[in-house]
Amino acid sequence: MNRFLADALFHYLFFERRRNMKYMSFMIVENPWSENSSTPLPSEPSETPTSAEWEMVHTIVPPYIFTVSLLGLLVNSFVLMVYFLHKDRLTVAEIYLCNLALADFMLLCGLPFWAMNILNNFEWPYGDALCKMVNSIITINFYTSSYTLVMISVDRYLALVKTMKARWLRRKRYAKVICLILWILGILLSTPTIVHRKVMFIDEFQIMACILDYNHGSSWKLASQILMNVMGFALPFLVIVFSSANIIKSLAQRKESFHHINDTKAIVLVYAVTLFFLLCWGPFQVFTFLDSLCDIKALDEMLWFHTLDIGAQVSVYLAFLNSTLNPLLYVLSGQSFRRKVSAIYRRTKYHRRGSDMTTYQRSVVSTYINRAEQIRTVVIFSGNDLIS
Repeated sequence: MNRFLADALFHYLFFERRRNMKYMSFMIVENPWSENSSTPLPSEPSETPTSAEWEMVHTIVPPYIFTVSLLGLLVNSFVLMVYFLHKDRLTVAEIYLCNLALADFMLLCGLPFWAMNILNNFEWPYGDALCKMVNSIITINFYTSSYTLVMISVDRYLALVKTMKARWLRRKRYAKVICLILWILGILLSTPTIVHRKVMFIDEFQIMACILDYNHGSSWKLASQILMNVMGFALPFLVIVFSSANIIKSLAQRKESFHHINDTKAIVLVYAVTLFFLLCWGPFQVFTFLDSLCDIKALDEMLWFHTLDIGAQVSVYLAFLNSTLNPLLYVLSGQSFRRKVSAIYRRTKYHRRGSDMTTYQRSVVSTYINRAEQIRTVVIFSGNDLIS
């Protein structure tokens, strides 16, 4: 980003907030929950200390987005491939994990468009349809991913704390219906993005930008941010904390009777899941909440506008790191998933070896493999339920 654009940005932000327009920076157009207006820009921008900071954002953010997207897409696609190739039917927990991987995968597919948008000096070359579709997909899958995490926590709570009482709730048919409901809920909660995201010409910068346009109703912005804070973070986090606390309590009580190494691993995993969700999404939600306080004049906009603009820009990308970490925490660390990978590897290995065998030899090997995969270990309520 050139020096003039960074300087112009500062004055653009300054006069916007002074006139109480309640709009975020133009430079955050790649954030799906940010917005812009067309307030006239001062004619003679001067050097400001914010220029270097915006140049740093412009330099660091695109490579970071590409890295997070690439790693996340590879890991989540690997998870989906394993669940698809394995012959066994998915368990209730695996249905949720598969849904989580799918939501994270689709969310990460939209992030490279943001990176290219920044590298293109925020000129959106992909048209209005992709502007609306890409950002809507990101928002829909954000909500779907968050609430799938909630259902994973609830399912493990039912499995480990309410083992006998809630067995009828942990049915595969119910899990599939719940996943469908989560997608519908994600679409409904993403309505503000679907309606207001559009490509508009920004006269001050002479570019076509993909922005959230709330000019026709300023209350939409406040409502969207409250929705994001409450439904996108506070409610999911409270449910995850409640489930995690009860799981840890249950495992700790059982640990007093007899020590099992899997219980310790399960407790560590529960702590890790809760902590990473808080660290990834907490900063962005805090900045969103502070911006809402500025909108209702509970905070001084003149004092906070620079902190909020830079903070929202940085924290939103930290938040999406969660989509890359999810499969590492929930799936790849699980014993059940590793067994599935091993079974697929063995089946592929024997299949290749079988091409050089006689028909009789292939029949014997196939029978052996199928019998081996049909063997199931019976586990009575242990920490394996959490880490499998």
